[in-house]
Amino acid sequence: MKYVIIIPDGAADVPLEELDGLTPLEAASIPTIDALAAQGRLGTVANVPDDQHPGSDIAILSVLGYNPADVYTGRAPLEAAAQGLEIDDDQWVFRCNLVTIIDEVMEDYCAGHISTPEATALIDNLKTFLDSDTVQFHPGVAYRHLLTVRGDIDVETTPPHDILGQPIANHLPTGEGAEQLEELASEARVLLGQAEINAVRRDLGENPATDIWLWGQGKMPTIPSFQETYGLRGAAITAVDLIRGISNLIGWDVIEVEGATGYVDTNYQGKGQAAIEAIDKYDIVLVHVEGTDEAGHNADVAGKVFALGQIDEHIVKPVLEKLQSMGDDWRLMVLPDHPTPCTIRTHTREPVPFVLAGKGVEAVRTGAFTEQSAIEADLHVDRGHTLMEYFLTVR
Repeated sequence: MKYVIIIPDGAADVPLEELDGLTPLEAASIPTIDALAAQGRLGTVANVPDDQHPGSDIAILSVLGYNPADVYTGRAPLEAAAQGLEIDDDQWVFRCNLVTIIDEVMEDYCAGHISTPEATALIDNLKTFLDSDTVQFHPGVAYRHLLTVRGDIDVETTPPHDILGQPIANHLPTGEGAEQLEELASEARVLLGQAEINAVRRDLGENPATDIWLWGQGKMPTIPSFQETYGLRGAAITAVDLIRGISNLIGWDVIEVEGATGYVDTNYQGKGQAAIEAIDKYDIVLVHVEGTDEAGHNADVAGKVFALGQIDEHIVKPVLEKLQSMGDDWRLMVLPDHPTPCTIRTHTREPVPFVLAGKGVEAVRTGAFTEQSAIEADLHVDRGHTLMEYFLTVR
């Protein structure tokens, strides 16, 4: 039996004026996914527990069949696992975004989608001047980086994409160790303000990386392997460290695709081809596409609709054809992890639509793959981490 999960991150949305009252899922050309919804099992799943923040970290763990209450310690440690960082028991890991703050307002959570070479140069400069026995910067991809801190830390932080257009004063770290983090951020602001890279970005009309923003902190988790838990060998295809890190922690291989960017301009065809090849080698394959989520954060309605169409044409369609060519022993699931409505530009916790198709899956109430059709369907999963067991064992 072969299993494939395809996640258009943050694809669920709300009716939008720009689309004449349709959601991006309703407006997009997704004939293959709609056909799956007409033939398979449609429903909704709540991947974010009521007491957890609606982040992709929580939601993806749920999708993969892990109860966040049992294994989640923070987002940053998951990304540290992607980089293979050796984290000691007395170290905290923080996500360290390069952001644009203007007049103490969060203007841009990703510094104009700064390139990896530019961002690496900036982080390396911060390492040169600010690294110490207790604090170390770790370059990542684009605007996404990490910071490790030793010491007594017990702070509350806020994701920068949750406060776009808002004053930062009420969202700075609070709690034990907050003063240390604020002092570090102030020193980083001075260094970033002096960087030639930022001067060039300003001259080009691009958002500079004015600040670092620390959030998503935690210590390294222990997560049972997927093979130990479910008896299957898996692989993930993704462009973001969060999914790479989770995959490493659960014992999955990570398949890199040239031109996979994590944005709307990603290599959809390459991801689809990589999935087809992975199906021959693994029991279960995950294809994660971040572009739909980034479009939601950027209020890029057209980009979100475009990305959904590309996912359908270049990933879902060839994957389905591959599975069908192998006979009947397969199952396919398509679902977002959480909504990222273009109207508010951040994640929400509402249940998302999902569709199951393949061996042993019988349609009950069918419809197109939309938020409303899923709500009107008969299958509603209140605890997201339980959907995996159903997906693997439904008869």
